[in-house]
Amino acid sequence: MAMKTVAIIQARMGSTRLPGKVLMKLQGRTVLDHVIARVKQAKLIDEIIVATTTLSEDDVLSEEAKRYGVRVYRGSSDNVLSRYYEAAMEAEADVVIRITSDCPLIDPFVIDQMIETYHNNRYDIVTNAGQDLSKRTFPRGLDIEIFSSELLSDAFNNHSEDYHIEHVTPYMYEKSQNVYHHINPINASNYRLTLDTEEDLELITSIYKKLYTGTHSFYLSEILNLLENNPDLSIINSHIEQKKY
Repeated sequence: MAMKTVAIIQARMGSTRLPGKVLMKLQGRTVLDHVIARVKQAKLIDEIIVATTTLSEDDVLSEEAKRYGVRVYRGSSDNVLSRYYEAAMEAEADVVIRITSDCPLIDPFVIDQMIETYHNNRYDIVTNAGQDLSKRTFPRGLDIEIFSSELLSDAFNNHSEDYHIEHVTPYMYEKSQNVYHHINPINASNYRLTLDTEEDLELITSIYKKLYTGTHSFYLSEILNLLENNPDLSIINSHIEQKKY
């Protein structure tokens, strides 16, 4: 029986550093629209779900996701782990791809490579992010984590710390012996391509102005090429510290 592979994109309007960032516009389309469009280009995903909260401020986000033709699941605003678990159960997912909505430069080719690695091996988690920063070779903002619905259920049923429920995967990393880190041929972990601050927005807006032509036809190699040839761009947000948990 084929395994159902579901990408769950977590999204909410409330953001401590850049509220409403998910519906900010890049070249006339919302950040969420771009994230969904890029994830849809991955060939090995069976379904995409936007997992948002039951808060009324997220009604607009739910409507937006439906307009782009993806399923929406609404759950707890604080317990992101339960929101993920419930969304995965409702979709009858066997394999879950975790993506966050602040990644409008996510790469569908990287997603497919990682899904293939997951299906062809017996890893607990396949990640290009993870907790061990020494193993990160991808820029922030291309973060993908792949795990089974069983592992997600285990985290949901047995977690013990507050940070386990705020970030979905910490419990899984703590319990898994078999984590595979997907490596980029060139270490580009010094670049920050996630959207969390005004500086991030400025950089991503510049990248979209230069590379986006109305369709998504630019990926990690084109982005890295642009940054290497325009060092002034990556300086925009190079001082931003990633939030810790």
